[in-house]
Amino acid sequence: MGAETVPRLKRLAFIVLLLLLVLLPLRWASAQGTRCADCHLANPDAPGHLYAWERSAHGQNNVGCQACHGGDATTFESFAAHRGILNSGNPSSPVNRKNIPRTCGTCHSGPFVAYQSSRHLALLEAGNEDVPVCTTCHSSVAAQMLSPRALESRCQRCHAANRPGTHPEFPAQGRQMLETVQEVRSLLREAQAQIRRIRDAELRQRFDEQYRQAEVPIIEAINFAHAFRYEATEERRAVSRQRAEALLDQLANTARR
Repeated sequence: MGAETVPRLKRLAFIVLLLLLVLLPLRWASAQGTRCADCHLANPDAPGHLYAWERSAHGQNNVGCQACHGGDATTFESFAAHRGILNSGNPSSPVNRKNIPRTCGTCHSGPFVAYQSSRHLALLEAGNEDVPVCTTCHSSVAAQMLSPRALESRCQRCHAANRPGTHPEFPAQGRQMLETVQEVRSLLREAQAQIRRIRDAELRQRFDEQYRQAEVPIIEAINFAHAFRYEATEERRAVSRQRAEALLDQLANTARR
């Protein structure tokens, strides 16, 4: 081994060690996010909602139980892990019905800001427990949206046709709003899949930018939907659909070349 080889190996070993020091804590922090679930799933009587969480967007993105319930996800010791967790019936619990919008808004800031301007939040803060919160439409841990018809049925509990002054037109508007938003999101997913198959980097980048221009209005539409502003939702949805369809036409013409 030459005289110059030893210093080179030392430098290489130092670089590897430095990378390990940087990357291992990231992996360690990521693993901590699922510790609550790991411990509870080991219990033969584990509640079914844990399996729903595991398959959900929250589980797939490593958003652990502690993000909503509190507690210490860095330990497997039961008492320490559950320290500070409050029952959902406690007014101070982050998963108390009245606090759910703010808890979800910690990550989902756009919908939360929009929800703050809705009549529903004012009623919730006044003590009305019938008004919808995030979990009404998205469930608690699975983060799954109700179907359009299920959403309409849920709205009808309060906005019933046989109750004057309850805006019985709202349930049908909510169903239609969700149906049209889902249609546009389907178009965007199709466009995104086609863009990923483009090999030319410059062309793919150009289409990526067009995709973002089509996606922004539907994000705005979804935020307006959380404020229950149907007209604004529809206007933004229409813009997104127009851009998505134009993008798909361009992608089709590019594929035929």
